[in-house]
Amino acid sequence: MAAAMKERRVRYQLFLPEDLSHRFEALASAPGASKSAILTDALTAWLNRQAASELENRFSQRLDRLSMALGRIERDGHVLLESLALFVRYELMVQAPLPEADDAARAVGRDRFEAFITRVGEALASGQRTLAAPVKDNGGGR
Repeated sequence: MAAAMKERRVRYQLFLPEDLSHRFEALASAPGASKSAILTDALTAWLNRQAASELENRFSQRLDRLSMALGRIERDGHVLLESLALFVRYELMVQAPLPEADDAARAVGRDRFEAFITRVGEALASGQRTLAAPVKDNGGGR
């Protein structure tokens, strides 16, 4: 039964350069070391590195594409934030504040803001890009 459980081994004959052979013999002469175990460990490590390298090669193009896409998204985000900041600054500098007693103008402002929020929600829900689509004139301009 012990023979059945023993792993089957295949014999190889190897030729090594003399300097490598000396190093190998010195390593194998250590207590508890064997040439077979050293070669098995070395070959296993080398094959595992090769498999990892193959996986890296297989996925590197996809990872490069994802990295480039993330870079574009980051760039677009910076453009959007800068555009928004400039627009807000412009609006705050150009638009005069409404007088406290002008309730009608404030009501129009609230209605416009609610329409804006509704439009943003619709665009997010539908996945439409405002800059990619022609601008619709809904008759509510300034």
